[in-house]
Amino acid sequence: MKTAALTQERRTTHPFFSLRWLGTTVLVLLAAAVMVRLGLWQLDRLEQRRARNALILQNASAPVLNLNNALLQGETRWEEKAFRLVEVSGVYLYEEEVLLLNQVWEGQPGYHLITPLHITGTDTVILVDRGWIPLNQGDENQRAAYRLPGEARLQGRLMPSQMEPRWGGGGDPVLPEGGRLTAWKWLNVERISRQISGRLLPVYMLALPDDSTSALPYRADTSIEVSEGSHLSYALQWFSFALILLAGYPFYVRKHLSESA
Repeated sequence: MKTAALTQERRTTHPFFSLRWLGTTVLVLLAAAVMVRLGLWQLDRLEQRRARNALILQNASAPVLNLNNALLQGETRWEEKAFRLVEVSGVYLYEEEVLLLNQVWEGQPGYHLITPLHITGTDTVILVDRGWIPLNQGDENQRAAYRLPGEARLQGRLMPSQMEPRWGGGGDPVLPEGGRLTAWKWLNVERISRQISGRLLPVYMLALPDDSTSALPYRADTSIEVSEGSHLSYALQWFSFALILLAGYPFYVRKHLSESA
């Protein structure tokens, strides 16, 4: 009688509740949960992007800010003023100028001249991207042709510091002790500040194009374009993958169980 009862129990236990299928089901549920979490992460990124775009558009449409006056009034929230149009007067510190590598103008390789500007009436310095020069003009002696005597007055757009990539080995080399780098891959203001005399603002200035001259250095485009990127489409893809997995798994189980019956 005992043997017959055990045989009957094996017959009435559904194959789906075997260890094999239970383990597979757990893996499927975990995979679906990960996909849903990735979709939610993309939605979070989208909200962050939208908030950043709103700040960019707000600052881009604000009145032109005079940096000299703002510094004299004690302005300190410079990161919040990124992408705002500004005007400034000061003296360029050409001896501390650096080159920004891997810059292209109409298909031609070259550099951007990054020159510290000592802002008149203050102890503060701001890095100014003065524009593009050809690859064969990077020598210090040749760059002397682009120096302007006396006090400079210019307009530009404040830009956030460029952060180096965390992976891929594309960062700048370590700043030598007591030395300086003359060429940089990224305009990382915090790192460059270690070789600049004076108090450096945490943002840099992209000089506006000058319609009165077509001479080098060629000024970069300062127009602002914002987009939401691909975060929404990525989120929908992850949610779709999770739905397909969960909806398709019962059919997959039924097919395999029927084939093994």
